[in-house]
Amino acid sequence: MECNIGAKGKAARLRLGIMALIGSALLAATVLLGILEGTFWWLAVAGSAFGGAFSIWEARAGWCIVRAMGFKTPL
Repeated sequence: MECNIGAKGKAARLRLGIMALIGSALLAATVLLGILEGTFWWLAVAGSAFGGAFSIWEARAGWCIVRAMGFKTPL
């Protein structure tokens, strides 16, 4: 795993990860308040939290899994 993204890509992934974690927390609050019910919503909370954490990790590591698979990304 060598660095394959620049400063702009790192910043974009960090923002994306933070926004995903905030969204995950808001969704979890909505489920806890009983507005949304069911196992599906907890899976959505877990998925968005994992995705956000992974995006933050990518930003810190300077590595992008999509680029590592050979796809070109604009940042």
